[in-house]
Formats: sequence, C-alpha cells, structure tokens
Amino acid sequence: MSSPLGPSDRVVDYTTRFATFLADEVAPIEEALAARSVGTPWQPVLDEAGRMHPEVWEARREVQRRSAAAGLFNPHISSDVGGGGFSRVEMQHVEEFVYSSSGLGLGLAALAWTENASPAIERCSPEARERFLQPLLDGTITGAFCNTEPSVGTDVLAMDTHARRDGSDWLVSGTKAWITNSHFADVLQVTAVTDPGAGTRSLSMFLIDAGDKGFTRGRDIPTMLGDGLTGELHFDEVRVPAEHVVGEPGDGFGLAMSWINWRRMCRGGMCAGWGSWLRDRAVARAKKRHSGGKPIAELQAVQHLLADIDTDVYTARAMSLQAQSELDALGPFAQPLHPDAPRLISMIKVVNDESFFRVADNALQVHGGTGLLQGSPEEKLFRLARNLKIPAGTVEIQRNAIARGVLRPA
Repeated sequence: MSSPLGPSDRVVDYTTRFATFLADEVAPIEEALAARSVGTPWQPVLDEAGRMHPEVWEARREVQRRSAAAGLFNPHISSDVGGGGFSRVEMQHVEEFVYSSSGLGLGLAALAWTENASPAIERCSPEARERFLQPLLDGTITGAFCNTEPSVGTDVLAMDTHARRDGSDWLVSGTKAWITNSHFADVLQVTAVTDPGAGTRSLSMFLIDAGDKGFTRGRDIPTMLGDGLTGELHFDEVRVPAEHVVGEPGDGFGLAMSWINWRRMCRGGMCAGWGSWLRDRAVARAKKRHSGGKPIAELQAVQHLLADIDTDVYTARAMSLQAQSELDALGPFAQPLHPDAPRLISMIKVVNDESFFRVADNALQVHGGTGLLQGSPEEKLFRLARNLKIPAGTVEIQRNAIARGVLRPA
C-alpha cells in the first residue's frame, strides 16, 4: 500500500525523465565546461568585478533553457500559467531527487530556482505574463527578487524603497542589497512602499525591466558562498506602468512573504537531497579510508558520526513531508495565508537549516583533511549550510513565528 506522503505517479515520471536529462543533456555541458579554466558550477572563477565567470553562467543558462524545453523546469508553478502544478509534497520529492542526483553540478540549474519564475508573481497581469512570466518559464530570461536593503532585512515594513504615482504609472526609487542574481537579472521583482503607515498594506510589488531608464546595477557583495551572484541594485525614478504591478497596490507584503515562504518550504527537499548525498559520500569515504590497518568505518567514533548524519537527514525529511502535506491542505500560497501556515513553514526552515548544518559538519569531519580542501564538495556545502541559517528569515525569526503559532488562540 502506497503512502500518501510517498512520490506520486507524476513525480516518478518526472524523476525518471530528469535522470535521463542529466545523462543526455547536462553531462556533455559539464564535460565541456570542465575542459576550460573557469572553475566549476559550485566554485566558479570570478571576473574582475567579482561576478561569476560568464562561461559558467552561460552553461547554467543553457541547462535552464534545455530543461524548460523538456518540460522539467517549472513543476512548482501552477498549471493555470503553464507550470506542472505539483503539490508541495510532490515538490519535496522532486527537489530531493534533483539535489541528490545532481550534487553540486549543473543539474541543479535544471529546476527553477530564485532567479526564475516563482509562485509569487503568478498574479501578474496578462500583459506582464506575456512580457515577463512566460519568458521566465521558458528559461529565456532570468530574474531577481528584490526585497532586502542595505539596512533592512527581516523587518520588511521598515524598507526605504518607495514608489509614487505619476498618472497611471509608478516611479520607483531606492536601493536593494544582498540580491541573488543581481548582476545578470533581466527582470526585477521589487517590493516598495506605496502607502506609508498602512502596515502590511503599505507595500506593493513591481516587475521592472533591467533595461528601464533609472535602473543601475551596483557593486558585487562577496559572500562566503563565493559564487559571484550577490550584489546591490539601484532604482532612481524608474517608471513602471500599472500593468507591471503584481496583484493590486498594497498586496506587496503578502506577495513578498509568498516568495520567501516558497524558499523556506524548498528547504525540505534541498536539505534531504544534499544531506543524503553527503551521507553516501561519507559512508564511501569511511569504507575506503584506512587508519591503523583497517577502514575508519570500523571505528566507533566514525560510526557515531555516520549515525548522526543519517538520523538528522531522516528526521528532518519526515517532519518536512508531514508539514508540506498539511500546507497543501491549507494552501501554501493562498492570499491571505491561512493563520496555521506560518508555524509549519517556519518549522520546515528552522529544522532543516539546523539539521543540515550538523550533517555538513559531521560529513566534513568524516572526510578529515580532504574535507577541508577549498572547493571540495564537503567544504562548499559546509559554507552553504552555514549560509542557510540567514537568508529567507533567520532561524531566530522562524522560532518567533513558531511561538506565535503555538500561542495563537484556538
């Protein structure tokens, strides 16, 4: 008897096709990239401005375009706008497969990520759908979610970026920082204050073409990930037509949280996939590496590390699947969001952030000195695991949200 939390038939079909895509389409691109002196997808050479090497970027873009053509790129997007319409439980299985089968390779680019279409912008106008959403779905352009500012992170209602009406248009001004894909994005998904003092109705979300007058790309922000994808963006009276407002004016806070919650929910599959990949690598290393004439896998201390890795992967995965199932029933992207949903979403993020950090730490320990090598998968994922505790809301903020859910009157 199949489990309601197990992979559906269309997930099995998707993962089967994805495995073939990795072998037939991605592998040759990876081989060609490896023959050049431009680094790897996870440790690229950076250009003089600190940005990802253009050949690595273009290899990722080629995978994205081919994935979209193969119908693999957008399972998370509703079928009404051309996506796969997968549930959150289904997406956890998909994401887990993609991350475990791709490791740190180019295959990760075959599933839409933060630079591509998100559930938050499905509510755009028909004109914006044709100009921005469809090209994002096709992989022909990339985007950036522009919410964080130099002095404003989690407290989004304190942002300075603002927009004022000018006839039927809006003029957007401000600076966004710590923005992923800032150097390359073709369309910017920008939240800005349109009604100061209106609380959660004070913000609106705009789609801005990177070619629009008044928009400029700022400095690179070198983070511990070392991928050359993070930077600042500046908006100086950028004119935005009313048709490029997502939803209605005043919907920005809910839409921004929808985008952020999407990334929080994606932690379940991401961490389960990478966690199992690190576990399998740690087991193989423990069996191969000898000390005192025998494999270190026979040492109890190493066995305990492997046991802790396996336990963390299993428990976080199980919790995430259950929470995703409950969120599917509530509507994970509903506007307004069901009051029970934030607690579940925050649980997924905090449990996976902290479990995966322990997994990455223990996996690196099993590998010993080789795990410390800069650019090794274990070293990269250790840095990435530490990074995860901050973006999309710190683990401390997640605990606040969980506590509010627990204390909320029945």
